[in-house]
Amino acid sequence: MEGTVPQDLREWLHRVAEAGELAVVDAEVDWDQEMAAITYLWARRPGAPALLFRRVRGYRDRASCLWNLLGSSLRRMAITLGAPLDSTALDLVRHARQLFRRKIPPVWVDPQQAPVYENQRVGEEVDVLSLPVPKHWPRDGGRYGGTFDVVLTRDPEAGWVNVGTYRMMVHDRNHVGLYVSPGKDARLHIERAWQRGEAVEVVACWGVPPAWLAVSSQGFPKTESELDYIGGVLGRPLELVPGRTTSLPVPARAEVALEGVIRPGATRLEGPFGEFTGYYGRPEDQAFLVEVTALHHRHRPILTNALMADYPSNEQAVLFAVARSARIWEDLERLGVPGIRGVWAHPAAAGGFGVTVVSLEQRYAGHAPQVLALAAQCPGGAYYTKWVIAVDEDVDPSDTDQVLWALSTRCNPAEDIDILRQTWSTWLDPTQNPPEERPYGSKALINACKEHRYLHQFAPRTRLARSVYERVRSRWAELGLGGQPPSVVSLEEDR
Repeated sequence: MEGTVPQDLREWLHRVAEAGELAVVDAEVDWDQEMAAITYLWARRPGAPALLFRRVRGYRDRASCLWNLLGSSLRRMAITLGAPLDSTALDLVRHARQLFRRKIPPVWVDPQQAPVYENQRVGEEVDVLSLPVPKHWPRDGGRYGGTFDVVLTRDPEAGWVNVGTYRMMVHDRNHVGLYVSPGKDARLHIERAWQRGEAVEVVACWGVPPAWLAVSSQGFPKTESELDYIGGVLGRPLELVPGRTTSLPVPARAEVALEGVIRPGATRLEGPFGEFTGYYGRPEDQAFLVEVTALHHRHRPILTNALMADYPSNEQAVLFAVARSARIWEDLERLGVPGIRGVWAHPAAAGGFGVTVVSLEQRYAGHAPQVLALAAQCPGGAYYTKWVIAVDEDVDPSDTDQVLWALSTRCNPAEDIDILRQTWSTWLDPTQNPPEERPYGSKALINACKEHRYLHQFAPRTRLARSVYERVRSRWAELGLGGQPPSVVSLEEDR
């Protein structure tokens, strides 16, 4: 239903299936690398449907595994956000911006009516490996659940609940590792609590609709709860129930929820893991150790799994491209920067992290360099990004061909490239060695705009006349050319 956002994973799956965007595999598959291999090969085709594996070897019909939720599909991203199915990349970014501006606080519901509590195991009954948690890549350190998850932690001082997305490696029946990059909210909570000698409670959900992930995977103000922003995206309050073994809330419509505790100083060796960069992340190292105190799930739960790989097989690609672009665009406007016409974090660039392109109408001297510096360091765009490119308003930032054309005809490398050093990066960046150097990165700021001081004498671009373009569009079917004529960002105005 266009205009409404699916409230849980099953509603999302129903809509995706109706749109012809779901493939179901009924043949038995192995949790050990086979599901991941099928997904990697399947997703090489841009826009390939989501994959639902109904039978996992050793688990009979106890649970299903969903892969390639969004992958490279703009159509499934449109379903996720309640946008028209034919939305362009920038249409979705604009739509996400509107949703991210809205906050709706969560509500408590009757635990007896909560689907996530249909099956409950507490204490000695907990066995995380009763679920078909997969191993993705041959050199992974173990089986990983929660590669597309929401993880709840509480700020030990202010008390607000953060919702993030972090990978979790299963160690045994009631212990999972929690890897959190430096500077991320959950890590700040844990480090702050340990300084006070306190344990940290955790709730992790392993089967959630992508709308929740659009919020949990992005940077929102560190003094506000993402639970409110998830409600804003959904268009109604997120339903919560009290935890059974922790004081944290549990999302009532999650497929699977783990409750647990990280005791002061508790770590265990974790990794490596095949990451969003298309490489294995940091070598095996210490990560936070979660003691799982309760395991809840719906009847025949659906586990969401995110394959981290090179594009287009990278699960986070389109999700991060749209959500991250929306956050950066919003940050720039909140900072008072005028003239922004579009933002695109390219999905092929390390899952939406590596490259940010900003389109702007230049209005004053230094405008483009200002946009570059702010886009590189604003909360929505500071993490990891290496290449920040500014283009003029006649260039669609989501069209790689146009961006490359602007780089080749409007950028003078000797004058138009600056470098930022010692910026916020991640232990997962393979370019920084030894690994201890990886949290510190650098960024190239590339001005691919027309030179502002000579703006009015810059060589004019060859463009179609607006009247001719509109006439050709109206005759497209008559001409027998098939399909729809492409949209054009820049046209010559008739005189």
